[in-house]
Amino acid sequence: MKSSNPHWKRRALAGIATLSALAGNHWASAQELPSREEMWAIIQQQQAEIEALKERVGMTEGTLQETQQAISIASEQVEATASFVEEVVADTGSGAASPRSKTSIGGYGELHYNFGKKDQADFHRWVLFFGHEFNDRVRMFSEVELEHSIAGDGQPGEVELEQAFIEFDLNETDKLKAGLFLLPVGILNETHEPATFYGVERNNVEKNIIPTTWWEGGLAYTHQNASGWAFDAAAHSGLYVPTSGSKAFNIRSGRQKVGEAEASDGAITTRATYSGLPGMQFGVTAQYQGDLAQGTLAETADATLLSAHADIQRGGFGLRALYARWDIGGALAGVNGADEQFGYYIEPSYRFATETGDWGLFARYSVYDTFAGDDTDSEDSFFDLGVNYWPIDNVVFKADVQFTDYADSSKNEEIVNLGVGYHF
Repeated sequence: MKSSNPHWKRRALAGIATLSALAGNHWASAQELPSREEMWAIIQQQQAEIEALKERVGMTEGTLQETQQAISIASEQVEATASFVEEVVADTGSGAASPRSKTSIGGYGELHYNFGKKDQADFHRWVLFFGHEFNDRVRMFSEVELEHSIAGDGQPGEVELEQAFIEFDLNETDKLKAGLFLLPVGILNETHEPATFYGVERNNVEKNIIPTTWWEGGLAYTHQNASGWAFDAAAHSGLYVPTSGSKAFNIRSGRQKVGEAEASDGAITTRATYSGLPGMQFGVTAQYQGDLAQGTLAETADATLLSAHADIQRGGFGLRALYARWDIGGALAGVNGADEQFGYYIEPSYRFATETGDWGLFARYSVYDTFAGDDTDSEDSFFDLGVNYWPIDNVVFKADVQFTDYADSSKNEEIVNLGVGYHF
């Protein structure tokens, strides 16, 4: 008899083993099933967890809505800020600077002590500048000055508007100016901050003949090119001199300072300067006015001013020189010799640096005559010696002595002057 099939045996043994394993698992599972109470507790716990999850989801949705609202508000604010910045850029013509950065403020001041026949202390000038650039081509400049510290009825000082004009760039070399401006004449009339010149007081020639500080209202044109040449031409209000008394045809007394000024006869001023050499400037000025008396006389007192100057600074050595002359028409001006008026000065100097600042020594000889049209000796001359000390370029301490030689010798004196000044 043939023996039994071994494959069949292996299948039988495998089936027995599987059944045994299933039986074992069923027994083990039956032993681990929770009771009904445990199942109920599990269900309640799971239900509580579900409710908690629902609540958290609800809170998250609320927070999300609040966040979306905050983002929306922030976006509106950002858009508003961007629109404002765009408007500012459009108004200024450039995004490089804000309007405030285009406004400039400056000024200067000077205190004087004078010891001569009369000793006195005087805060002579306190000045503020205000300027503003509307864009790259158009700008405004103004200057307000308080003289002699205090102004008002019976007080020695006065408040003055010395500059207030609008300037337009026509191109890179040409400009127009309209308003109230300093006339282009002499050395000190346009640049007179105390740290820029020698001597406590300004020289008598530019004070009485130019007459510095001299401003008028009108229109001015300037051309300046790279060769060093510059040309100015201005049409403006004119002088209105007294025609009788001790000040008859006195040029300085004819300044109206553009305050409800008589404007029947205006004036024209032209100037040419050359600054093509380092440290040097040479200039000439011519002015003509049809009638200094502004139509108040039966005759006309036409007037011509001619001046020339040199301002040289080479290394420590400096030299300033100026000549100015008035010729006035009409018979009345010639009665006392006021039809010719002139003045000149020469001022050598030397400036050197030290560890504590710069020092400068100067001497000046000056002459002027406001009645030079006759044979009477009316010439006044002055000799000044002095020192400037600059601890920094914008601050100066000054001391000088002036020896006078008046045509009227009874007025002669020696004056010691002390001063301090600044500009910014």
